[in-house]
Amino acid sequence: MSQLSGMTGFARAEGQHENVRWIWEVRSVNGKGLEVRSRVPSGHDGLDLKIREQARKRFTRGNLQASLNLKRDASQSAPVINRSALDALLAQAEDLILSNQVERPRLDGLLAIDGLLETSADPDPEARAALEKALLEGLGEALDGLKSAREEEGAALAPVLAGHIDKVEILTDAAEANAATRIDAIRDRLSAKIAELVDAELEENRLAAEIAVLTVKMDVREELDRLRAHVASARELLKQGSPVGRKLDFLSQEFNREANTLCSKSSDSSLTQIGLDLKNVIDQFREQIQNVE
Repeated sequence: MSQLSGMTGFARAEGQHENVRWIWEVRSVNGKGLEVRSRVPSGHDGLDLKIREQARKRFTRGNLQASLNLKRDASQSAPVINRSALDALLAQAEDLILSNQVERPRLDGLLAIDGLLETSADPDPEARAALEKALLEGLGEALDGLKSAREEEGAALAPVLAGHIDKVEILTDAAEANAATRIDAIRDRLSAKIAELVDAELEENRLAAEIAVLTVKMDVREELDRLRAHVASARELLKQGSPVGRKLDFLSQEFNREANTLCSKSSDSSLTQIGLDLKNVIDQFREQIQNVE
């Protein structure tokens, strides 16, 4: 049996590359699709795309948040201004300043722009690539931890969902055994209704149409057969493991449709109660599968 996975979890991974200490924190909650958000330090925005790529390799649903915290050795992290970036920015803004379209910017405002304030420890391209590689390895470790946490949730959900499916089957059996669903009982009720219609002296075509409607309405065996088929499908999906959340959600709607029809066709209070109990179990089932990937 494959593993069922939930959508809620948290994981953390940390490590160090040369003078840089890093901490990844990843968490996820329920979602209809997969939505990935990231928060990384200035200068590492290029990690955003790779965070999404790694998340999509592991997950198909859930709202996921990934956060990176970096801390450099204080002795090597004196701030410096990126003069080339500052000069390029001022050159582009010069015409606007001279035409009084904008005010001359203050230094504190300029330094708030990403990339203008760096540290003396900012690595050369080769060292930066090595740092990024280490960070992505750490991200993979954190995402694997999140996957394990979600699988633990799935392992806890599996017996709960299986229990709901068992209850649906038990109630379906009870409906089938109910006196109101027996052929002889249906025949007797139908005969009584037909007698009423005949006494009403309806036209022949109208009488035939009314009898056809009554025949369909009184017989719930088709609904019970479909409920049994849905039970088998639900059990097979649980065996397959995630991602099956969307399929289970659709199946719960089919369960509910049959339960509603059973109640609407019922002319017996005990059968109606079974239909209501079915709806209650199906609602519980549907609520739980909102947590399944």
